[in-house]
Amino acid sequence: MAHFLANTTVQYVCACGIMNPLTKLFFCRHCLALRCDFCLCHEVDSHFCYNCVENIPSTEAKLKKYKCSSCFDCPSCQHTLSARATNVTVPRKGDEEAPKEDAKQPAVITRKMYYLACLACRWTSRDVGIPDQTVATGSWPESEYANATRFALLMEHFQAVVLRDKQERQDYLRRKSPKQHKYPSLTDRTGLTVSMIRLATEEVDQLPDSIFTEPVNLRELTTIKQKLSQPAGQPSCVRDLFPQHKSLSIKRSLRCRQCEHNVIKPEFNPSSIKYRIQLFASHHVPEIRIVALPEKLEGGVGVKIQLKFSNPTIHDMTVALKELPSTDEETAIIEEMKKVAVSSTPSSLNASLSRQVSLTEEPRFVNKGTTAKVELPEMPFVLPHRDDSAEFDEEMQLPREDPKFVVWRRANRACIELSCEPQDNLAPGAEVIIGFTVQYSYVNTVQVPEKKDPQTHNLTTRVYINCGKLSGEQ
Repeated sequence: MAHFLANTTVQYVCACGIMNPLTKLFFCRHCLALRCDFCLCHEVDSHFCYNCVENIPSTEAKLKKYKCSSCFDCPSCQHTLSARATNVTVPRKGDEEAPKEDAKQPAVITRKMYYLACLACRWTSRDVGIPDQTVATGSWPESEYANATRFALLMEHFQAVVLRDKQERQDYLRRKSPKQHKYPSLTDRTGLTVSMIRLATEEVDQLPDSIFTEPVNLRELTTIKQKLSQPAGQPSCVRDLFPQHKSLSIKRSLRCRQCEHNVIKPEFNPSSIKYRIQLFASHHVPEIRIVALPEKLEGGVGVKIQLKFSNPTIHDMTVALKELPSTDEETAIIEEMKKVAVSSTPSSLNASLSRQVSLTEEPRFVNKGTTAKVELPEMPFVLPHRDDSAEFDEEMQLPREDPKFVVWRRANRACIELSCEPQDNLAPGAEVIIGFTVQYSYVNTVQVPEKKDPQTHNLTTRVYINCGKLSGEQ
């Protein structure tokens, strides 16, 4: 069962030619095509901390270096630190008057103090000498690094360089005739020279003698993960580990690069997991799963396989299986897609005034071939619409005259049986892969100004199925 439900068993071909499982694909209702991660433009909608669920504006998040000011990560195991309370006896200050009934008591008082503790590895802020705070959300001291001032100066310098470069680019777009750039190369723009970049030296610091004589205690040394979690200091000893501010999470939206319409749009509330727009391919494209495979696959021997087709839409769907396109047909499809991409790309002047232009993914040939011949049915079959209440309804379904290759039907699902024959020249242990083109009817509910009624389209997608490995016994 784990093999039948594996993501790599049944793969769909995206519009750009990349193969992905259905769970990793999206569907654009305006282009009427499958989209993968490379066909979409990823945009950051908001920044938030998933621990305190605080929504932070983009400008403020940039100033805070995309870190949460109130949440910390454990420097030892990278889990979230919790503020723990404890009672501490401290001497009474001179301006604090003792009550009359406690006049004979010693000059000490009990206060509630807070420290950071990790509930996973039991690391505490007291292990590195961080003093306790009087409030749970107090300003915890941060470790000071030797090169912090130098990095701040470099950041200010490069920010000024970026602003100057942006201003010159805007001036260049306003002028009709091009003007020679102030900085002929990137090294002049950043203040570096080629000699400085390529400079190499053999003068390095010598290792101390103690590293060869003293025994090494691995419990006191930091791991590579602990070092990289603090890139500014990169401490070598555990006693130098300090809690780090938790990195912010993002909510991102996905936009089709062809038509610039949103495919995925999450809600703004950080505590919500719902979407405003969710065009997953599994909600619009028929899902294919393997039901039964033969126990043994041999070259040149025909076998039977059973596939289950599911209709995820609320409209009836007509499905037909066809052969894969030939090399010439695939070349024609790619050329047509390139022409459509060029015609739909906006001009550089209009794009510079509105928003950044997203680069479209260039279509390519599918880098996977079939190793078995499959006999496809000539007749199409109909998948009923999805009805969530049908599974709990006790009414029997009406009999339907189905073709012979349809084994059974249940609600919006149908199981069909296909015959395939692996190639004779396959080596033992080689993967048996079949492929076909699925043509299905899709009812587009997007309103078109010229036509008010929903339009029905016949869409196609290519599917490759891994039936297993060839048996070693020939």
